[in-house]
Amino acid sequence: MNRREICSLLPFLALAGYSSAADQTLTSAEFPFADLPVKTNGGTTTRKIVDGKTPTGEHVEIHETTLAPGAAPHAPHKHAHSEFWLIREGTVELNLNGQAHQLTAGSAGLAASNDLHGIKNVGATPATYFVVAIGTMNA
Repeated sequence: MNRREICSLLPFLALAGYSSAADQTLTSAEFPFADLPVKTNGGTTTRKIVDGKTPTGEHVEIHETTLAPGAAPHAPHKHAHSEFWLIREGTVELNLNGQAHQLTAGSAGLAASNDLHGIKNVGATPATYFVVAIGTMNA
């Protein structure tokens, strides 16, 4: 087998050994804030909490996001999974299918599967919220 033939097999070998963390079945656990991995991009800070399947088979992804005043994590979009937002602090504007809704601490919002949605900090202080995404996480 020559080098070209070996290289052509690499993608298939990679797929054969691929096991996404999102495919792992979740078990009872705790998630201390200090242990959550932090990702910062401009005015957005995200802490990934969990990504996997529940023992009953639902895919769930949970993260915490903090937005600087005026910041949005991305443009409005839609996808197959549903998302809940649980607002911890600040004031955000949740856009659902073209309609703006202002939410403050203690409020929650839901974007059902394939609904156009986006979120932006419209307050004068940082806004922090949790996202709980449930369902198929492709796209």
